[in-house]
Amino acid sequence: MERKFGTAPHVLQETAGKKAYCQCGLSANLPYCDGSHKQCDEEIGPVVCQVEADGKKAVCMCYRTGNSPWCDGSHKHL
Repeated sequence: MERKFGTAPHVLQETAGKKAYCQCGLSANLPYCDGSHKQCDEEIGPVVCQVEADGKKAVCMCYRTGNSPWCDGSHKHL
């Protein structure tokens, strides 16, 4: 399975509620976790968070953000 890393965030209209965002880059349903991290030798799991309100969100796809799972612009320095 090939890891998918991005050079830009995944911007989407998100709905409020509990979400699990992929951090391993293996999910077939990015930016959401589909359990693919269980196939990794590393101990990488999803970032689970409560999205408080509906609205536009930028989910980090370079996996270097300091504000996981949200993009903080770290991809600009790759």
